[in-house]
Amino acid sequence: MDPVREACLAGYSRALRELISWLENATSSELQRKSNGTRWTNEELLFHMVFGYMIVRSLLPLVRIMSRLPRSWGRRFAAGLNAAAGPFDVVNYWGSRMAAAVYNRRRMSRKLEKTITALARRLERESPVTLARSMPFPTRWDPFFTADMTLADVYSYATLHFDFHAKQLSLRPPDSLPESS
Repeated sequence: MDPVREACLAGYSRALRELISWLENATSSELQRKSNGTRWTNEELLFHMVFGYMIVRSLLPLVRIMSRLPRSWGRRFAAGLNAAAGPFDVVNYWGSRMAAAVYNRRRMSRKLEKTITALARRLERESPVTLARSMPFPTRWDPFFTADMTLADVYSYATLHFDFHAKQLSLRPPDSLPESS
């Protein structure tokens, strides 16, 4: 397996272990405490971190389709999405708050495990040619979206997103917690 794929899969596994550790070791009051630098609670932010992996599953077919269309179409599509960044931010915030009630501490790790398993299975079947497919992205939607992203970039995005938000949790870091079973 190539190093990019290996690093991506290793990031997925690490994120799952960290999420499980936080969920198993945090008290209910710690999960309901505000995170650092966001309006979400720790539990809501943990769900938002899981959601980053969920969204990758939706982005993969989009990149496959858009990469086959004229580049100008992709640029217009990305520009339109950038123009809608304000409403997206509102939906992103409230969606994570509401979804955390469904994918709470008891269901969140299972959702991430299923999502990562599906992503890993797909990633292992990708060829170098498909991983190089790219499309323009809306850079105002996320700090890890770049003006042009390959399918490989999209697979890697979720862990970048996870790690960024992990620093905003007001929970003990998973490396300071006892090993999960």
